[in-house]
Amino acid sequence: MDPEGGSAGSCYYSVLGICRDASSSDIRTAYRKLALKWHPDWWAKNQALAGDAKRQFQQIQEVYSVLSDASKKSMYDAGFYDPMEEDRDFCDFMQEMISMMNKVGDEPGNVEDLQKIFVNMVILVKFSLGLKSWSLLFPSPKA
Repeated sequence: MDPEGGSAGSCYYSVLGICRDASSSDIRTAYRKLALKWHPDWWAKNQALAGDAKRQFQQIQEVYSVLSDASKKSMYDAGFYDPMEEDRDFCDFMQEMISMMNKVGDEPGNVEDLQKIFVNMVILVKFSLGLKSWSLLFPSPKA
């Protein structure tokens, strides 16, 4: 997983050429534009570029499948989404935690308390899974 939360070494937002705070309409528009540009049918006659076009198109589809789905997008934004992840139970758990955090009101103390509980749970998960690095759980911010 890369520092931006995605896989394959590239930020999903930069693949579509949009900002992190882009609306669902912006995401859809950027996807459609790039999908049309890189669709393999457009490049079928140029065999030298057909393979690259197919890879670009597949990457654009993967990105859109994540950013257009609210639960996957929240996991991605939190740095926990990995399309290669085999542990669906952990992903489901993380989605539930993010959902709970999003529902917490702005009352003083609520967010902080939930964050403390979350950090303690992540530490417990790290040790129970025997992870040697925090990078999977806490990706470093982009410099």
